[in-house]
Amino acid sequence: MSAAAGGVRGVVEVLAKALTDRPDEVRVVESQHRQVTLVELFVSPQDIAKVVGRQGRTAAALRTLASMAAEKEGKTVTLEIREGR
Repeated sequence: MSAAAGGVRGVVEVLAKALTDRPDEVRVVESQHRQVTLVELFVSPQDIAKVVGRQGRTAAALRTLASMAAEKEGKTVTLEIREGR
């Protein structure tokens, strides 16, 4: 899936796969809660530190990019990063 075709979900997925050592274990789930789109990013436990980054800077950057992509679609988004199972 291309980032352009997938909107917010696609942007998060492409970036997360580029950041991790196990891109095949990256999973992105998008759901709607009231007026907010919840995007859950699941990565392997070994990759969680890479996605969060030092002092949360990488996670903050991912959230900013997700928000910008959502804004283009007229949405409000929340990005949650979780360990995959």
